[in-house]
Amino acid sequence: MLFTAVIPCYNEVENVEDIYNEIMKNEEYLRSREIETEILYIDDGSKDGTPDKVKELAARDSRVHLISFSRNFGKEAGIFAGLENAKGDYVALMDADLQDPPSLLPQMFDEILDNGYDCVATRRVSRKGEPVIRSMFARLFYRIMRKISKTDIVDGARDYRLMSRSMVDAIVSMREYNRFSKGIFGWVGFKTKWLEFENVERRKGETKWSFWGLFKYSLEGIMGFSTAPLAMASVLGIVFTIIAFFAIIFIIVKTLVFGDPTSGWPSMACIIIFMGGIQLFCVGILGQYLSKVYVEVKERPIYIVRERL
Repeated sequence: MLFTAVIPCYNEVENVEDIYNEIMKNEEYLRSREIETEILYIDDGSKDGTPDKVKELAARDSRVHLISFSRNFGKEAGIFAGLENAKGDYVALMDADLQDPPSLLPQMFDEILDNGYDCVATRRVSRKGEPVIRSMFARLFYRIMRKISKTDIVDGARDYRLMSRSMVDAIVSMREYNRFSKGIFGWVGFKTKWLEFENVERRKGETKWSFWGLFKYSLEGIMGFSTAPLAMASVLGIVFTIIAFFAIIFIIVKTLVFGDPTSGWPSMACIIIFMGGIQLFCVGILGQYLSKVYVEVKERPIYIVRERL
């Protein structure tokens, strides 16, 4: 059997060899299970010499492979490219920064080979070392997703997982351009075992995710796997229609009983601005969904390969 480790990279020259060495520490175990290993690096348009470092490894070990993009297409494109090009009977997806411990691989294989699971996924039980604000918003995102989406998205879930060939093929068959892999993993189903581990801090380099980048990524997840924002816009419209109806009744009664004293314009201006803001908010929600449709119907490739080794 063949095992493929898929490693998306963006400016990870300091970690390329370290992740390779950590994976190879499991070589004896894998051979005892009659499993051969290959490592597929996906270079997402790095500018720091990451592909050259991978080539050095490939010169020493023919089991190392490289796919380089023509530019930076984003991590989701890197994940898709890795899964699409992985040839293994079992495929593991992990980050190059060693926050996904390769030491878990034997336990993951035991669960799949001995207990009949299609996938062994990982989740962090702590966020030690992360900024407090980021951790707070991450937990809030997962809480919201569990309420508004039917897709199983586990709090603290990592992209790090070991999957059978059938599950990988199912994921690759979903060729949507706007991708949110955590949602896709849950949507395709399959029998999944969750492994918990303490948060591991990045060994070298700096994270490529800013707070704004994570926020936009969370919106991808919400819009890709829930229509709740559209329903919320409709509910807001109904609520304010009801409020307006009772306001009209109140004004009519007030006029008939007490006369109609002239109201001040500031209160009227505030009401108009408030209602305008609600309308723009709802139109913005529709625009976001429409923009996703616009991108999808273009059918542009998810990634473009510049070099393949």
